[in-house]
Amino acid sequence: MNSSESDQKNILETFPNPYPNRDYNIEIKIPEFTCLCPKTGQPDFATIHLEYTPNKKCVELKSLKLYIHSYRNVGTFHETVTNKILEDIVEVVQPKQCTVKGDFNVRGGIKTVVIANYPDKP
Repeated sequence: MNSSESDQKNILETFPNPYPNRDYNIEIKIPEFTCLCPKTGQPDFATIHLEYTPNKKCVELKSLKLYIHSYRNVGTFHETVTNKILEDIVEVVQPKQCTVKGDFNVRGGIKTVVIANYPDKP
């Protein structure tokens, strides 16, 4: 991973949770995710589903959009990018729980769905 890829999480911004004493879920659907296949360089398309229970902070949506778009020219495997998004959200937002689901479009006759959870679930 090059330095620009490792700095992607710096794009994410937060704001104070307006209801820090209440557990509630935030569900975000991102239907236009694009990255590149690291083997062929061809584009991969997916819908990213992000669900989290905020603690003290919430993710600011424009920064999330810019963060997601930063993957457009990155060659990465489905498993890697889904887990990287989870790790970055957890590091920046520090939620009580978080799930990232990468629902990748069919390519070459194969459909991939990758689900990553924090904290880890069996």
